[in-house]
Amino acid sequence: MWMRCAVRRNVRSRAALVEECLPAAGLQRLPGLRPPGDDLDRKPPVYCGVDLAASPRRPTGLGFLAGSRIRTYVVHDDAEILRRIFRMRPRVVLVDAPLSLPPGRKSPDDRSGGHFRPCDLALRRRGIRFFPVTLGAMRRLTERGLALARELRKAGFLVHECFPGGAQDLLGLPRQHRDRVGLVAGLRRLGLRGLRGDATGDELDAATAALVAKWFDLGRARLWGGRRGIVMPS
Repeated sequence: MWMRCAVRRNVRSRAALVEECLPAAGLQRLPGLRPPGDDLDRKPPVYCGVDLAASPRRPTGLGFLAGSRIRTYVVHDDAEILRRIFRMRPRVVLVDAPLSLPPGRKSPDDRSGGHFRPCDLALRRRGIRFFPVTLGAMRRLTERGLALARELRKAGFLVHECFPGGAQDLLGLPRQHRDRVGLVAGLRRLGLRGLRGDATGDELDAATAALVAKWFDLGRARLWGGRRGIVMPS
């Protein structure tokens, strides 16, 4: 009895936290909106992948995986991203954008400090190509990613950085800009159902991120570069 009451108190506190975060994110409560973890009997759990664009003017891919079924969307502004995530209440959210800074840097525009983070060095050791966070447009993507992760974490979501292109390299899949059709086929072989043949590259990267989020929850993916690193398949 005591444990059931403690769970209910925790659920109420998380619901209140989401309510407080909605106005700050420029959102209004939607009918039926509930925070992550408030429906403890809901199965299967949902996992989310976000292929974030540096600017709201460019498309962002969003994927939600429940069991083996994936649904992907193209969205633009932060409010729409948050609204869909708040509605689906995923257990893990992986964002394809830098969510940390190199040691010694206090902001994306800070010119002091190094260029690489521990997770970047881990990628480089494995021969995985990436863009450093200090490179031009990556600074804007980092800024947007940090702000989005901050809002999601305030609402109680577990959020980590991911790199779908690097995950595809490890899994032997083509990256979306090289062979989109081959990537669709590869993700389907990995068990994703419901993946549209006409899904955009952004959606396919979001689907990849959602799959890695599920694997992370199941212990089949891990953080490279420490607690603030990148989640990659084991």
